[in-house]
Amino acid sequence: MRMYDLIYTKKMGGELTPEQIAFWVKGAADGSIPDEQSASLLMATCWRGMTTAETLALTLAMRDSGKRLDLSAVPGVKVDKHSTGGVGDKTTLILGPIVAACGVPCPMFSGRGLGHTGGTVDKFAAIPGLRVELSEAEFLRSLAETGFANSAQTADIAPADRKLYALRDITATVESIPLITASIMSKKLAGGADALVLDVKCGSSAFMKTQEEAHTLAQSMVDVGRAHGMRIRALVTRMDAPLGWAIGNALEVMESVEILRGEHGDSELAQMSFRLAAEMLVLGGAAKDLAAAEALVAASIAKGTALETLRRFVALNGGDARALDDFSRLPQAGQVVQVRADRTGHVAAMDGRALGILAMELGAGRKNQGDVLDLGVGLRVRTRVGARIEAGEPLFDVHAKTGAAVDPAAFLATLRISDGPVASGPWLLEQLGN
Repeated sequence: MRMYDLIYTKKMGGELTPEQIAFWVKGAADGSIPDEQSASLLMATCWRGMTTAETLALTLAMRDSGKRLDLSAVPGVKVDKHSTGGVGDKTTLILGPIVAACGVPCPMFSGRGLGHTGGTVDKFAAIPGLRVELSEAEFLRSLAETGFANSAQTADIAPADRKLYALRDITATVESIPLITASIMSKKLAGGADALVLDVKCGSSAFMKTQEEAHTLAQSMVDVGRAHGMRIRALVTRMDAPLGWAIGNALEVMESVEILRGEHGDSELAQMSFRLAAEMLVLGGAAKDLAAAEALVAASIAKGTALETLRRFVALNGGDARALDDFSRLPQAGQVVQVRADRTGHVAAMDGRALGILAMELGAGRKNQGDVLDLGVGLRVRTRVGARIEAGEPLFDVHAKTGAAVDPAAFLATLRISDGPVASGPWLLEQLGN
């Protein structure tokens, strides 16, 4: 088999066989296929696309390039969640304990943040002592004893994806839907879950800018999951403004805990987290329909069982569970600078991406992969799209390092203020799958 033939077939719009795709993935991972040939096939794929059969074959080949986690020792239907990410997206910290508290095992591997998008691993790392890189034995123990397990993805899960993603990153082929699908789904299938709920975000602060793009990606992942025999559900959600009031790792832990306490129940973050959790409970067999699942979610908050599950998860994995009740035990910023409105009006728009970049510059995110985070810095957003504001009203609390310069104008520039009222759109745009 020659790599030249694969490149030529795809360049001409032909369909690759599973055997050809497996040959490519194996060779890309072990170095027997030169990077320039893999780059050529990536570009041809970006231009010509892939069928569902090809995308599934690529997904399975990437999955099989490394270790596959066996969760069969843990009884029940294991349900995972994946979000395409965004500024202030901390849904995993909220829904994982909820789903586990309702009796459905929730195994999740998460990533670290880069650029304006925060990573779940970094948020959990803000809890003192908590191990965010679990061994397989520790992961299985956490899942068995608390119903919830979350860990940074290990190097032996879908290693071919890391190799091909690095090439995509330097060849302008990151946006290819089949390649995105295979990258996400290969890791999810290797993680061993039986069912999966997807949160595919779209908007100015998301990777997918339009609902059409988000729909295409969601449908591609649903098609691959179904072809593999996995129960799968996808929600397309809006991502323009930050999700929730907190941007920054320890601050996002605080907000998540507050929601598990029963606070901020009317916020988009709470509503989105509760809905995703309910979808997971339906797929996991804990509820016959969405209404019954939503009742279970509400009960887990009201009775405190979801928060108690998070406490047990933290304590089991070496963390200081007291920090969930006493936020002073979490990392703190050296100073807090308040930014106030310079005019009266209504918040017509909020640039979540710009706010994410400002938080990154404070030290809450990474410009480069090896950057060390300051887990205590970040922002508290005190307004929302559609709100009326008065001149002098606090809009942002900037949690910064001691002595760091804070320019209020940079934060005010992220808001568009109108004279008249503005209605914010719905957060849930579309539903696909089972």
